[in-house]
Amino acid sequence: KQTLLPLHPSEVSSVIFPCRPAMQLPELQSVVLQLLECLPPLLLLLLSCGLDHTLFSMLSIIQQHSFVQYSFHTSHHLAVRVTGTSLMAQLLRSTIGTLNTSTDTQLETSNLACLPQPQGMTRQQYVASCLPMAVLVLLCLAQVYTYRLRRVIAAFYFPKREKRRVLYFYNKLLRQRQNFARRQRKHIARQAWQRPAPGTSLLERCCRCWVRRRCTVCKAPETPRDRGCPVPGCGALYCRPCW
Repeated sequence: KQTLLPLHPSEVSSVIFPCRPAMQLPELQSVVLQLLECLPPLLLLLLSCGLDHTLFSMLSIIQQHSFVQYSFHTSHHLAVRVTGTSLMAQLLRSTIGTLNTSTDTQLETSNLACLPQPQGMTRQQYVASCLPMAVLVLLCLAQVYTYRLRRVIAAFYFPKREKRRVLYFYNKLLRQRQNFARRQRKHIARQAWQRPAPGTSLLERCCRCWVRRRCTVCKAPETPRDRGCPVPGCGALYCRPCW
């Protein structure tokens, strides 16, 4: 409740507001740890896709530049002619004439059957491989908002425990404010004892018109509602919550 316990600017960064859509500082640590756990499978996926593409490119180059085709053509003709009408001529024509042959040989072959036949992954297959990793990363980011529902569920089933939790949170903030105020008093008192040199003080006075002053405690930028220390010679500036 803002009317019951307004938060200081230094306390806002340590509290989670369930209704804020943006991711807040206390939630970033768990998100970063979960995203770091996703790095090993992501690197493995990238390595697998890169290795697949490299092997496909190498095998494609081998297939394109290692193709060899052989063409072999031979022609053989044997003809023995025996002329004459004698008995010997007829005998030679009947015996040697059977040796007359004519052959034509044409052979074409290649090493296509020995070459690799790579098949690269399509774009749809790459998307299907990377989709589970993308869903995992989105779940890590969405888990932040589901964690905010734990308090609502616990408060619905255990209202007394929720009331005790709120009181504990309220008292914890009050104790933190007391400790913070005590530390800041010691720090400011230590700074007050370390007075700057006159030249430095004069330089600071000249630069006040150009440099925007900040709160002495929380370092918030100067606003019209800020208060200055009434002690003569101090000049310390405080924002309204710190004052």
